[in-house]
Amino acid sequence: MNKFESPAMTARATIRASVLKYTALLCKSLEDNYNRKHTNRAGQLQYSIRTGRKYHKIVEGEGSAHAFVDKNTGEVYKPASWSAPAKGVRFDLRIIKEREWLYENAEFTGGYLYHNAGV
Repeated sequence: MNKFESPAMTARATIRASVLKYTALLCKSLEDNYNRKHTNRAGQLQYSIRTGRKYHKIVEGEGSAHAFVDKNTGEVYKPASWSAPAKGVRFDLRIIKEREWLYENAEFTGGYLYHNAGV
């Protein structure tokens, strides 16, 4: 920490870095889920992160929005469209129990993002 950073600024930066790491691990879990269910397919489905002003967007393959993750809070949202999340937080990546459940149960089809699918 340099002399111009407050502890609050450092904490926010740490949370943002952790949220990005957790989002990348969620992408890996989705890819693993797809590969387990489609062992005989030629290609693999890949997920990437596109970072916007407020959200990390998890993008499936070449172009559909799979989920949105708030960069500051780690809250996971189902997509309403390509450019916006649906209302209502589905999961919070900062909560260990929810994060572990996501990594074990996230499906490439997105069914885990519905309200009745959670922890």
